[in-house]
This record gives sequence, C-alpha cells and structure tokens, in this order.
Amino acid sequence: MESGSVTTPFGRRPMTFGMLASQAVARKIEPGRSIDKWKLYRALCEARPLLGITDRALSILNALLSFYPKGELCEDNGLVVFPSNAQLSLRAHGMAEQTIRRHLAALIEAGLLIRKDSPNGKRYARREQGGEIGEAFGFSLAPLLARADEVERLAAEVAAERLQLQRLKERLTLCRRDIAKLIEMAVEEGAPGDWSGYHLHFRSAVEQLPRSPSATEAAAALDELELLREEIINQLEMQVKAQNQSGNAQHSERHIQNSNPHSITELEPSFGTKQGATADNRSEGWAEPMGRTATQEGRGGPVPAESSASTASGGLKSFPLGLVLQACPEIGAYGPQGSVGTWRDLMAAAVVVRSMLGVSPSAYEQACEVMGPETAATVMACVLERAGHINSAGGYLRDLTRRAERGEFAIGPMLMALARANSPIRGKTG
Repeated sequence: MESGSVTTPFGRRPMTFGMLASQAVARKIEPGRSIDKWKLYRALCEARPLLGITDRALSILNALLSFYPKGELCEDNGLVVFPSNAQLSLRAHGMAEQTIRRHLAALIEAGLLIRKDSPNGKRYARREQGGEIGEAFGFSLAPLLARADEVERLAAEVAAERLQLQRLKERLTLCRRDIAKLIEMAVEEGAPGDWSGYHLHFRSAVEQLPRSPSATEAAAALDELELLREEIINQLEMQVKAQNQSGNAQHSERHIQNSNPHSITELEPSFGTKQGATADNRSEGWAEPMGRTATQEGRGGPVPAESSASTASGGLKSFPLGLVLQACPEIGAYGPQGSVGTWRDLMAAAVVVRSMLGVSPSAYEQACEVMGPETAATVMACVLERAGHINSAGGYLRDLTRRAERGEFAIGPMLMALARANSPIRGKTG
C-alpha cells in the first residue's frame, strides 16, 4: 500500500481483524510485481466457489477494474480506484446503490479489496502540480495483486474438480445405460435370474443420486453401479457358457436350416417332422391338428382348414388362411415371392417379420411350441399390423405366450377385430 500504514474505515464502520489481515497481506507485494487485470479477473470467476463470493459481487469487481487506467495491476501505477456509487451503478448495468454497497462489503470481507477512506468519507484523488496523482482515497486493489498466485491456484483446483466431475458423470451415464440394457435383454430373452431384484437395486442407486451431485457423491454411486454391472455380466456370461457346453449336433443342424431363406422351421426344430409331413396338405388348404392325433379326435383324416378351425398344440385354433390375410394384409409383402399363398409362405414371412420387429428367436420358438406354428405366424402377422402401437414386440409376444399357456388367450378376437378394421365391408370375415 502507498502509505505503508494501517487505514481504518470512516464513520460507524468498525475495524475488524479481517481488514487488518488484508492490509498486512497487501504490504507484502513483491517489488515490480504486475499482472494482467482481466486475466486475474477470469481466474477470480473460476475460483469463485472457493472464495465465497457471489456473481453479483464479481460484477462490482469488474466495474472497479474498469476504472483502473492501466491494463496491468502494478504498485508503481497506484492501486486505488475512486469511482462514486453513481458511476459504479452505470458500469454495473444499473445496479441499485444499496446493492452495490452490500457487495462491496462482501468483497472487503473476502479480502479482495481494502477500503481506504478519506477524512470525510468521500472518494477522490489529490493531484500534484504536474497532474500526477499524489494520494487517492477509495478502494485499493492491492489484495488482488498480492493474492494473484493464490487465486490462480484456486482456479486450477476448481477447473480440475469440474473436469473430474464431468468424467465421472460420463462414466456414470455409460454404466447406467449398460445396466438398463443388460437387464432389458435378460428379461426379453427369458434368462433365469432375479432380474426384478437387479432392477430395484439399480433404480434405488439412481434415485439416491442428487440432481447436481458432487464429485464424491458421483464417485460413490459409480462404484456401486459398476459392482452391479459386473455382477449382471458375470451371471449372463455363466449362462452363455452353460448354453455352449450343452450344445449338440441338433443345434448345429438347426443353424444350418436357418441359412435357408425358404425354411418355415427356422425357429421350431421340435416341429420339424410334423411340418415336413403336412407341408403338402397345408399347401392345399388343409391343416393337421397339432399335438393330438386324428385317432384321439375320433376322426380318420385331416380336417379342412377352410371349413373348420383346427386345434393347435396349446389348445388354440388356427383360422382359415384367407381370413388371416384379410385381417393382416401387410404380411403379404414379406412372403418368399412378395406374396403369401400358402401356410408355408405365411410362416416364412413370419420369420422375416420376427427379425424385423426385434423379436428374439427364443421368444418366437416358445410361441410356436405353445400355440402351434400356424397360430404363432398368425400372431406375428397381427403384431405387424399393430406395430405402431406396440412398444416391444418381443415382450408382447412373450406375454401372449404366457397367457396361452394358462389358457387365457385366444387369437379369434384379435383376428376378427383386425378383419373388421381392414375389410371394405364391415363385418366381413373372409
């Protein structure tokens, strides 16, 4: 400071130990020390959380720095600025004088300014005969120059912590995405495991995280979620290994069959013999009851599909192909030759639609086992018609399969509703 002595505030303002400490620090400026005032101001803005000052107080400090005539703070040029509150208000975008006084007090309390009051409390400068400023009364910027190194260090700490928090949030987002999709895949594929328990654990960990977490809170949540992800991956990998170890020639044979684009038994290996035995009958418009023999039904031959609906292996009825195509016309475009003329064509188209809608092979195979291949293909045709209203085709098919196992699902109402919607004449069923 210029005078090298302690200054006390004017009027009723009390002297404090903080003011005394700030003045002691300001007297320790190294000779010839200077720093760019706006570079220092940017560091102050960065270090604001650690300095305990508000953004409004920084606006006042910005205005004070604008009154300093040089670009660099230097003791040789003087460090006292002396604007009036009215001038400060103009450069602080019209801030009220009462608010200005409050923020000036906050800057002084934070040790960033020193009040150098005149005998009458006014701010002014006394000039020498040559026009140079001899002594000025106002606000001394000496603490800024004295604490420049400290401010830059604090700014670097805040920047490093912000970068660390950003990286933690990125890792947290990736971990959350991995867990959500792994659980969704496991449920969709019907993998054994307590997936509802995993999901509850996942939601609990996410909901406990604050909206704007600190680096410590984000790191703790990340550790917990990474452990959960590792546990889920380990369980899924164990199931994959178990499936690989139980593989046999039948699985390889089925894989070879899948390479045939005209195969209707891609996902129904257990029905392979029946499908082959009745392929000719189906192509002629006949359907053999699946899961029960003709003798058990008290009949000696196949039942015409167009004259009477046949019962599938799960107790579901397979309706006439003409009715299915009237109710679900969109399935025709996915037939082997761009059209569907037989049950074989319909089941081949259903395999294509299954893949297109993201239905897993296991979900469709289970539907074929429970409902029968014709009914499962019919269901896929219905799902295709309503694809825009179904969030997860695979989940929807699994739900229908579970209901069919319990005897709570019938394809008839679904098919008739679509037939009425797509028929040019209301009530026509084909």
